[in-house]
Amino acid sequence: MATSSTYATRDELTVGAERALAVGPLTRTDFVRFAGAIGDFNPNHHDELYAIRSGFDRPFAPGMLQGGYIGRLISEWVGPAALRTLRLRFASQAWPGDMVNCTATVVERTDDDGACRIEIEAQATNQRGDVLIEAKASATPAN
Repeated sequence: MATSSTYATRDELTVGAERALAVGPLTRTDFVRFAGAIGDFNPNHHDELYAIRSGFDRPFAPGMLQGGYIGRLISEWVGPAALRTLRLRFASQAWPGDMVNCTATVVERTDDDGACRIEIEAQATNQRGDVLIEAKASATPAN
């Protein structure tokens, strides 16, 4: 488990600070592992015939898989205890073979009476630049 010293300090979390994470290429095994972890076995994410009969070309990634990557990026940056809110907006699907490129940027910072609060905007895109998820988060870094 990471210690708090591995997270960004308050001084590093200024407006404009950025962090990135690239994951992939995604596989169907990733989809099934994620389904097992969260208990969501929607057949569109693992069953070829079901996905085709539902109008898709093939199984696609659960949206929360990419949401999890964004959550990982931010919590590994500011520290999981500092993360206060995380809001996700699903924009597009990810498919087997896609890369997921997550970026996060501090867009606002407030310092009041020794307390620091930051607002973060993030997104996950695929290798073609298509937006998969847009996110907003808030954090209160302790250090």
